Amino acid sequence: MKFFTLLFGLVFTSSVLNAAVVEQKINLPNELGTAVLYHDSAVSKAAPAVVVVHEWWGLNDYARKRAKQLAGLGYSAIAVDMYGTGKSTTHPKDAMSFMNAALAEPEKMNARFDAALAILRKQPSVDSNKLFAIGYCFGGAVVLNQARRGLDLAGVASFHGSLGTETKVEPGTIKAKVLVATGGADAMVPAKQVAGFVEEMTVAGVDLELLSFPGVMHSFTNPGSTALGKKYDMPLAYDAHADKVSWAALMSMLAQ
Repeated sequence: MKFFTLLFGLVFTSSVLNAAVVEQKINLPNELGTAVLYHDSAVSKAAPAVVVVHEWWGLNDYARKRAKQLAGLGYSAIAVDMYGTGKSTTHPKDAMSFMNAALAEPEKMNARFDAALAILRKQPSVDSNKLFAIGYCFGGAVVLNQARRGLDLAGVASFHGSLGTETKVEPGTIKAKVLVATGGADAMVPAKQVAGFVEEMTVAGVDLELLSFPGVMHSFTNPGSTALGKKYDMPLAYDAHADKVSWAALMSMLAQ
């Protein structure tokens, strides 16, 4: 388990400049909802791939942008709608309602994730031995729970996601490397929760990398979070340094 801060650098610059990203809307089987698949048409050999899970706001432009950004770097990515078919908002009351409805049906959320992962696995540009999942806020909690299920993932990354669980994972269950980036001033992910999570992962023998940013608040990767925080008097704020460092850590995990 490693606790350290990574220096941010420009990664795969040439890939970004030459990217020809293709976007494809996907209907998940069994009326589970939708997802959006992204890949770089210029990539000719199988590469790692990523499932992206959105914040509590829903599958909005920010979540899709992150998936598209990964595709521009040569990684196929699928942004899955954990709310089903297009529910998104900028109002916290609606977001809370959407999130609670999804959390009330954990089997359906797992089925959506499994379906998106299966679609990603079948893509010719994907190395099926190198499948990852990342999530933001609500999505961070979702991907951590997929790791706790023992899915065959190479790694999962949670950005300002909830770390708590009602049932702590048993040793040997989690196969994935785990990256967690959290803000030291995140009122929604307090220090006690972080400490409990670290203890859970340590006991379970998980390969964990934890990045904790002093003074950084919730939703620090989303440039739109500061305005939303001010509008609704919520403890949200973008932090460019934490965003860059945590993204660099993800790039390092995908490259390994």
